[in-house]
Amino acid sequence: MLLITFVLGYLLGSIPFGVLVAKAHGVCIFDVGSGNPGATNVLRSIGKRAGYAVFILDATKGMLAVALGAFWNAPYLTLLGALLGHSYSLWIHFKGGKGVATLIGGLFLLMPLPLLSGLLVWFVLFKLLRYVSVASICFVMSLLPLCCLFYGVEASRYHALPLLFLTLFVILRHKSNLIRLWRGEENRF
Repeated sequence: MLLITFVLGYLLGSIPFGVLVAKAHGVCIFDVGSGNPGATNVLRSIGKRAGYAVFILDATKGMLAVALGAFWNAPYLTLLGALLGHSYSLWIHFKGGKGVATLIGGLFLLMPLPLLSGLLVWFVLFKLLRYVSVASICFVMSLLPLCCLFYGVEASRYHALPLLFLTLFVILRHKSNLIRLWRGEENRF
């Protein structure tokens, strides 16, 4: 059942909403901006309405994955499947986004208070630095400490290992952004 749960999460996460929304606007998202099919590139390349739509749809994938995984008491496993599907989609030659919106959707159901506080971290850093990538990396890095702050160290043990793995996954998905930051080539928003 755990394998089935993971695969269902992967298939759900694989739905390439960034590609579909861009295509509805007559744009191949791989040919514009960063070429990434995530919400940020859609927003930059097509506009706010399209970008926000992709963000909401990608976050919904995470929420549905967690809800589905809860039936088998494996919400983090299904969320991991959804993140992998989002980032390496079966439908678009194993390409995909960074997974931040999908992670946000899933964590909204799993740990809402740390998530909302983490989003505050994202917002403040984004406003100060204007780098989505830096704000996103710091956001995921803040989640485990915020989880411990809100739920206590003992209660947070349930979240600790999955959060650590998901944090590393999202940071690795931002590898190209980190390289561009190091070179001074990363675009500010």
